[in-house]
Amino acid sequence: HVQLVESGGGSVQAGGSLRLSCASSGWRYISNCMAWFRQAPGKEREGVAVIYTGGETTFYADSVKGRFTISSAGNTLYLQMNSLKTEDTAVYYCGAFCTGWKSWKWGQGTQVTVS
Repeated sequence: HVQLVESGGGSVQAGGSLRLSCASSGWRYISNCMAWFRQAPGKEREGVAVIYTGGETTFYADSVKGRFTISSAGNTLYLQMNSLKTEDTAVYYCGAFCTGWKSWKWGQGTQVTVS
């Protein structure tokens, strides 16, 4: 049973930084199944960053390029968020969807508020 637990959210001023962590357990962790998403009030959940095999390839939403960095170490996925903007305010979720799965596995989310 896959368990994902996000942490590191909080309230920061615009221009500040946060580092989110997603600790995983209950499965054989593989980074290229993992991604960060976010959902702002009244909006659909959107992909933010994806990490691929060995961490050699990453994808970022246009809105966060140059400001966010996804990485993985051990059984933890990270999202370093710099130069935060008010538009980044959302609940951030760690998600996993590996080959053969029928659905996404989600953490409970961590709130990021930028003012």
